[in-house]
Amino acid sequence: MAKKIAPIDLIDSFEKIPTKIFPSAKEGSAFAAKQIADLIREKQAKNEKCVLGLATGSTPKSLYAELVRLHKEEGLSFKNVIAFNLDEYYPIEKDAIQSYHRFMKQQLFDKVDIDQNNCFIPDGTVPKEDIKKHCAEYEQMIADAGGVDLQILGIGINGHIGFNEPGSSVFTKTRLITLTNSTRLANSYEFANISAVPRLAITMGIGTILKARKVLLMAWGPTKAPVIQQSVEGDDTEQVPASLLQNHDDVTFIIDEMAAADLTRNKSPWLTGDCEWTDKMMKRAVVNMALKLGKPVLSLTNSDYNEYGLSDLLVEKGDAYEINLQVYYLLRDSITGWPGGKPDAVMPNHPERSIPYPKRSMIFSPHPDDDIISMGGTFQRLHDQGHEVHVAYQTSGNIAVTDEFVTRFLDFAVGFEEMFGVDTNKSKSILSEASGYLENKKSNEVDTADIRNIKGLIRRCEAAATCRYVGLKEGQWHFQNLPFYETGTIEKSPMGEEDVLQTMELLRQVKPHQVFCAGDFADPHGTHLVCFNIVLESLKRIKAAGDEWINDCWLWLYKGAWQEWHIEEIQMAIPMSPEQVMKKRFGIFIHQSQKDMVPFQGSDSREFWQRAEERNAATADLYAKLGLTQYAAIEAFVRWEY
Repeated sequence: MAKKIAPIDLIDSFEKIPTKIFPSAKEGSAFAAKQIADLIREKQAKNEKCVLGLATGSTPKSLYAELVRLHKEEGLSFKNVIAFNLDEYYPIEKDAIQSYHRFMKQQLFDKVDIDQNNCFIPDGTVPKEDIKKHCAEYEQMIADAGGVDLQILGIGINGHIGFNEPGSSVFTKTRLITLTNSTRLANSYEFANISAVPRLAITMGIGTILKARKVLLMAWGPTKAPVIQQSVEGDDTEQVPASLLQNHDDVTFIIDEMAAADLTRNKSPWLTGDCEWTDKMMKRAVVNMALKLGKPVLSLTNSDYNEYGLSDLLVEKGDAYEINLQVYYLLRDSITGWPGGKPDAVMPNHPERSIPYPKRSMIFSPHPDDDIISMGGTFQRLHDQGHEVHVAYQTSGNIAVTDEFVTRFLDFAVGFEEMFGVDTNKSKSILSEASGYLENKKSNEVDTADIRNIKGLIRRCEAAATCRYVGLKEGQWHFQNLPFYETGTIEKSPMGEEDVLQTMELLRQVKPHQVFCAGDFADPHGTHLVCFNIVLESLKRIKAAGDEWINDCWLWLYKGAWQEWHIEEIQMAIPMSPEQVMKKRFGIFIHQSQKDMVPFQGSDSREFWQRAEERNAATADLYAKLGLTQYAAIEAFVRWEY
């Protein structure tokens, strides 16, 4: 009897680096932490030192949290660990809020039993004339320790590892480097604005990194998807430094599902083997083909399908004409001018239900302007079409107000009181204290509680003014000031029980038929993701508790402030006229504290109104290119099952 041959798994056949994909950063970090813990214990058993190369930034935070947990709950000791960090800004004081010295102490070193004398980080205070000597000594210390056993890496959106920017040679060692503008923009979330980000950094070289015996590179979120695809599936090139890891004997990329979105196994799975042709998969394949070929969907031919690698779809679904029609109808039926459902209409393929009408709609806005930025046109239309719209501002957004705005508004408050003969002693005292503090504020200091409250009040007033501009009445907007956010620093706390309980209480008060929530998790501070998880957990708990109204509550996710949905993902598209686009722009302008100079704006240098308009216009253009009606702009939504 012939031996049965197992089918060959081709799912990762396009990948040149072993890549493990996890549902979230938490699971991926747990996997990486286990690799580190196993190595530390293996070395302990041999009475050997374990030399770790460590990274900073937002990516490894969940890894360090898991290592701290392993230390406290499972007895993992770090006494035999020697740690060398990849990089540090230059120049920067060690106790500055943004310094990697401070980061490592807060995230790991001060929370485990590592010998502080075995923790090495490039020094951002070394005089410039001594930098070369300092870098050479750093290289020698790594060599004297026996080399790095395991190196942890993150990856920049331009492919940098450490601070090795595109063009860095494969032979580079630890050195001073000039940061590219894209890297400075990406890291500006740690600073008040782009001008405050250092232009230089000290970094281990690519040659130094490649000498490590084992390398784990981690990446989370959709902004990393393009560069992960380039690094894993593209050619190895110094223009994408992470791709040079293809030449390492023991490297693993550990990524979440969002960072894996552009890998062939996910973006074009029909090229890696058998594919289940659901409507969603068919829509993705046909839309991507049409856009690549520059053709409307209804103009695609059998030859196009065969040449694009979609012959299996033809075999399963039949002629191109029939497939084209199905996809065209899927796109057409996503477009509606009735985000709350069209009343007195039977429309089985409409994105939203006609009944009940009017609906109670709840918009959750992570910051006090995400509602108007991301779904301002839909917000206005829901109100105009008679629905009862509520907005929940989840955080105060106080860290995104400049110090100058505080003194400006305090000056106004004092002038107002003087003009109308009100006692100004208290206001003058607060102004004097605030001005004195802000004038002498150091880089490692956080705002006082009074200043944070003033900044929060500024944003509350702007948010309330926006709601009035749309037409809402007092009582239809809610300021949650969720506790996880109120740390006074860029670093926020994880989602807490009080955050969930407060959100559940508000949901039960309003009993909405629709919930709109931010789904653009590219927000560099992670606030959007935390806010989404709080809403999701609240809805799940209410559902588990058996509240009847929750069974008729749909959850819609919006984007716009930081990214936009891919067109094949969109389930509800709300078109906007040029007049509606301008009305949305003026609504965004109400948030004057975020105008012109946006604090912590991330890797996108555009103002938020520009981001919103250009993304909404681009979505409308894509629909037109696919053969649908040309609109001025479109806001897009995806429904989330919970």
